[in-house]
Amino acid sequence: MTVREGYVDVSWFLAVNRFARVTPWLHPVLVGYAEFGVLLFAGMLGIGWWRARQRGRGMIAAVWAPLGVLMAVAANQPIVALFAEPRPYAHLSGVLLLVARSTDPSFPSDHATMAGAAAAGLWCVERRLGLCAAAAALLMGFARVYVGAHYPHDVLAGLVLGVVVSLAGYWIAAPLLRRQLRWLGETRLRTLVQRRDPPVLAGAVRSS
Repeated sequence: MTVREGYVDVSWFLAVNRFARVTPWLHPVLVGYAEFGVLLFAGMLGIGWWRARQRGRGMIAAVWAPLGVLMAVAANQPIVALFAEPRPYAHLSGVLLLVARSTDPSFPSDHATMAGAAAAGLWCVERRLGLCAAAAALLMGFARVYVGAHYPHDVLAGLVLGVVVSLAGYWIAAPLLRRQLRWLGETRLRTLVQRRDPPVLAGAVRSS
């Protein structure tokens, strides 16, 4: 029995699919985002690292955030294989599909898992950046349903999984990362994790 057959009504998916039919002007934007939005999250992770380096705090979270994304997507693979739920267009007739068909199962969504993990990781780096990433993650979830690639519960499960794996992993990995960053700060690569001048000293120089 699939998740869809046992517990989730397809009416929400069909409602979004009908909305997609009457909004062709949105197709280029949401199709592009559904397929290549991962680049936005990669950029936001880079911004998180830069912000942590400039502020002199949050670097542990900034280092963990991309690792958390990789861990979440990896953790999603056995779940996808376990449920092996077909895509909406493989089960429903007359579905508007705006992206290429995939042979991968539908539940949970890899894209949503990635987005949820990135948002949670960036939230640990900086709250404002995390809120922006959370909005982008919700939009990614909607876009994946809009283009016909997933049911709503696929993206919801992916978002939740990404958040849980990222936050739990951060709590576990933080002590080890703290030691590694302390060691790195004593090497020639220290500029990767800290400004050349300490933030307090830099501020004193500007005010003098």
